[in-house]
Amino acid sequence: MPIATPAKKKAQRPGKERVLVEFSESLLKRTDEAARHLEKNRSELIRTAVERLLDGLEKQKFDAELAAAYAANAPMNLAFAEEFAIVDREGL
Repeated sequence: MPIATPAKKKAQRPGKERVLVEFSESLLKRTDEAARHLEKNRSELIRTAVERLLDGLEKQKFDAELAAAYAANAPMNLAFAEEFAIVDREGL
C-alpha cells in the first residue's frame, strides 16, 4: 500500500503572500495593456497601484489631522500674533 505524501506547497518569497483578485474581462485587458506600456508585469502594476492608493489615503488622513490641529490651535496662534504685533510695527 502506498504511503500518502503531503501536498506540495508552492514556493513563495519570504514576506510575500499570494492573493486571488477577480477582474472583469475589460479591466484585465486594460491592466495588461498598461503593464506592457509601463514594461512591468501584471503583479508589479497591481502592487504599485495599490501602494499609491494607500499612500494617497494616508496622506489625506495626515492632511486632515494637520488641518484639525491648526484649527484647534488657531486661538492660541492668534493670541501670539496679537501679542507680538507691536514688535512687528516697531520697524516701520
